[in-house]
Amino acid sequence: MKLDSKRDFQNCLENILRPLESCYTSGKAGMKCGSTAATYSEEIARFEAFTRPLWGLAPLWGGGGNMSPFDEYYLEGLINGTNPEHEEYWGLFADFDQKIVDVTPIALALILAPEKVWKPLSETQKKQVSDWLYSVNTVRCCNNNWHFFSVLVNLGLKNVGEKYDKEHMKATLAKIDSFYLGNGWYSDGATQQRDYYIAFAMHFYGLIYAKVMELDDEENSRIFKERAELFAKDFIYWFDEDGSALAFGRSLTYRFAQCCFWSACVYAGIEPFSIGVMKGIIVRHLEYWMEKPIFDNGGVLTIGYTYPNMTMAEDYNAFGSPYWCLKAFLFLALDDEHAFFKTEALPLPALDEMHVIKEANMVLQRINGYVVAITAGQWASWRPMHTAEKYSKFAYSSRYGFSVPRSYYGLHAAATDSMLTFVKDGYCYVRRECETFHILEDGTVHSVWMPCSEIKVESYVTPTKKGHVRKHVIYSEEVCEAYDCAFATADNKGTISGNGEAIEIKSCPNTNIVNNQTYIKAMKYYITKGRNEIETIVEYPCDDSRPLFYGH
Repeated sequence: MKLDSKRDFQNCLENILRPLESCYTSGKAGMKCGSTAATYSEEIARFEAFTRPLWGLAPLWGGGGNMSPFDEYYLEGLINGTNPEHEEYWGLFADFDQKIVDVTPIALALILAPEKVWKPLSETQKKQVSDWLYSVNTVRCCNNNWHFFSVLVNLGLKNVGEKYDKEHMKATLAKIDSFYLGNGWYSDGATQQRDYYIAFAMHFYGLIYAKVMELDDEENSRIFKERAELFAKDFIYWFDEDGSALAFGRSLTYRFAQCCFWSACVYAGIEPFSIGVMKGIIVRHLEYWMEKPIFDNGGVLTIGYTYPNMTMAEDYNAFGSPYWCLKAFLFLALDDEHAFFKTEALPLPALDEMHVIKEANMVLQRINGYVVAITAGQWASWRPMHTAEKYSKFAYSSRYGFSVPRSYYGLHAAATDSMLTFVKDGYCYVRRECETFHILEDGTVHSVWMPCSEIKVESYVTPTKKGHVRKHVIYSEEVCEAYDCAFATADNKGTISGNGEAIEIKSCPNTNIVNNQTYIKAMKYYITKGRNEIETIVEYPCDDSRPLFYGH
């Protein structure tokens, strides 16, 4: 699929949404597009599945597009879902309710396309809808990016001339501001993780606010735009020349939401890079994803990354969750004559081979066109699924993704790519939360960690022109084996040399999020009691073959 004109992008969105047409409930206030479960009820999952297509439909409508019968479905669903007398009534909001998250696309529709979802309502229906939306101000939410949801709901109500809570918005914006770290970076609440939520939540929502409120709240609008411009200078390093992006952190089933930050920049009218460069990022990214087997046989988005994969899923990924990806289409709200649709998609600008992001405790490398991130210290204290695998590996890649375990018994099932793995009695122990971590002046990422109570490790991972070097000082109270592992890749090429024993691990199928069958090169070391020192050299490949891997 080649993308360039506004019609191309509209067609792409319509192709994604069209298979959902038969999935809506009889009252159109819910959608059932799968059979898997999440931590919340199926009733809420149906609500989520109903609302998330609005991330794409609202901009489509706002930019002058139509998509029957979805236009009619969403008007009917909004009326029935907010009607306490209807069998598909969505119910009241509760504290920390998933509905707080997924009411937001309805708010976006009020902002971008009131002629579709508001003006056709009767006065009674308008009061019914506005009262239900307003009630989100009365419940507690998670102390992170969730604060933006009530802000956007109030913006939606304000836009259609209904009662909104200005004081609540002011207090909530102050909470959001308390998460700011500097240089364009936020934390997503009281946590060390610096993942895609900074881009596709904190900045994405902030830029919508900045655009909508640029006349009514000049100060916050200016702040959100300035911070996004700073963030963009780092975030561009997360994108590969082939259109893929760094595979890192949680919620990767949202896939091409990875580029929605750039869409929000275009929508808000800021240019941290030229329109052509940002269009190039978006075009290549969407084209990359449209070539992947991410849809099922009926054309419905699956849970997974580059292919269907429940192993890597979060507990909060229900059957409709992946449609969060449609945030990437926010730019469709722009006028047909906007420069974005007239400009040529340009390649990435010249970028440094190494780029340090101190706020994210991350060193980015660009070698042979793709992205590698060397990290330490990123840890989600609330422990989403596979936290260690999504945050605590030594390196993450846009080309090779990362692997998650089927089991920690046996290297093939643990699939511990880019990790130093200790094996005792057949069980694999890896780096999880670090005791200390920091980045040295030469870009070395230093960390101190304990895979288990009997072993303590001090690791130094130093970027090089061709890859990186890992030096580990290991203090062990018992004899065991250690395996320093490279990326998991789809082929079995590559060489290993050094004083350790070179081995190859054929991982269990579907452990890697990019390739469903992978091999991992590793150096095997015999760890004695007391102090041990090992060093492993990783060289990245010049093509899509596996990294060259050495150790001693």
